[in-house]
Amino acid sequence: MNDTSFRTHLPPQGNPPETLWEIMTEARSQDAPWQAGRVFSLVFWAGDDVAAVAHEAYSRFFAENALNPSAFPSLRRFETEVISMTAHLLADDDAVVGNMTSGGTESILMAMKTARDWARAQWPRRTPPEVVLPATAHPAFAKAAHYFGLTLVPIPVQEDFRADVAAMAAAISPRTVMLVASAPSYPQGVVDPVAEIAALAQTHGLLCHVDACVGGMMLPFIARLGYPVPPFDFRVPGVTSLSVDLHKYGYAAKGASVILYRHAALRRQQMFASTDWSGGIYASPTMTGTRPGGAIAAAWAVMNYLGEAGYLRLARTVMETTQQLQAGVTAIPGLQILGKPTMSVFAIASPRLDMYEVGDEMTLRGWHLDRQQAPPSLHLTIHAGHAPVVPAFLADIADAAAAAGRLRPRRLMWHLGQRGAAGLLRLLPPALASRLTEKAGALLASGGDLPQRSAPLYGMMGALPHRQDVEALVLDLLDGFTRPPRGKGAGKR
Repeated sequence: MNDTSFRTHLPPQGNPPETLWEIMTEARSQDAPWQAGRVFSLVFWAGDDVAAVAHEAYSRFFAENALNPSAFPSLRRFETEVISMTAHLLADDDAVVGNMTSGGTESILMAMKTARDWARAQWPRRTPPEVVLPATAHPAFAKAAHYFGLTLVPIPVQEDFRADVAAMAAAISPRTVMLVASAPSYPQGVVDPVAEIAALAQTHGLLCHVDACVGGMMLPFIARLGYPVPPFDFRVPGVTSLSVDLHKYGYAAKGASVILYRHAALRRQQMFASTDWSGGIYASPTMTGTRPGGAIAAAWAVMNYLGEAGYLRLARTVMETTQQLQAGVTAIPGLQILGKPTMSVFAIASPRLDMYEVGDEMTLRGWHLDRQQAPPSLHLTIHAGHAPVVPAFLADIADAAAAAGRLRPRRLMWHLGQRGAAGLLRLLPPALASRLTEKAGALLASGGDLPQRSAPLYGMMGALPHRQDVEALVLDLLDGFTRPPRGKGAGKR
């Protein structure tokens, strides 16, 4: 079967399951090949056995809804145990409380909403409330600030990409309510100086949130294996909240994350209740109302299936794979690892190569690597499924670096054109430059797909003189992704 048409209406008659599975299988064939270990983001693979446990647990609670814990006491038990197991990895204090969320973004949203409401109760005149954080902190903090009316004060990081504590101290103002640290930061995989940041927060009577969405289920285990891990969790005085994703290195089904607070009084600011609705009393601890029971059940099942021994085994495999990859990359002329990553998340950069071109060459060789900026780099998140592909990856990235280093007429012409366009845009009035960028974004969005090579796109965005134009361009692309394609077989069917 070769069904590539795009459906815009419900079919007049239903389709048999076999037809649906065939269409879905064919559609999936275009996805990034994570099953072969060639994708370095988005998926965290712990083996067929762990996936089977998560799948079965999710299916058993597919229909249940954690909106009402009294209706499904099973889910209440699973969630409470998941929170407790996670908290006791990260604290010696039984007073730590929390909730499960749909992912790291929601956990961070909850921490920011809690900071805002806590500040309203403590310091009602601190408006708008400010949050001081390193520039490498996850964009979910900016999203939360946008949603909840907070002001972010981003601070440049040090040369090692860790937060600059002195700069954070200088940025504290009468409106500051919270400081943020990452464990680790996503772009370069380094752990911020949490102890110093938390002490600074304590001195000023502020909250301190640690974003351990990536590291919360990995750092405790690699520390037990003897790897150096700086203090980052509730054992650090002054840390008041912490976010950790279970669907990352906890290997649970998506979406499962946990937001933790040092004490229940602080978590109270996160919650919402409506008591005057004619439909009855409505209360929820997090952003969402309906919460899939499957995600909660799968997290509970996987954590109990793996246990401490299982997580240690996986952490050992992941770190050994990470070390092999890092050693191999640094042996390739022109490539380097940024900073000193603490765990299995790191970035590859170059002082002389165009890393976006290296990324495009890797894409042509069947690998999926995320692109980063400031500085340009390729991002890798390592899981156990990458262990078998280390030799193939190192061979291909060596070839990709060599290919990117060869001067080609196409590449030279593009860079010259890019610089010329950037110079022209700087000469034009800002309003006219923005309109031209808007036209370019609309043209890109109309295609519905990103170009095969991303280096020109990243280069164009980096050359734009006005950052608001970059944001508009990205939003145009995002808008185009969720529109029905034109002239590509679209139809009612």
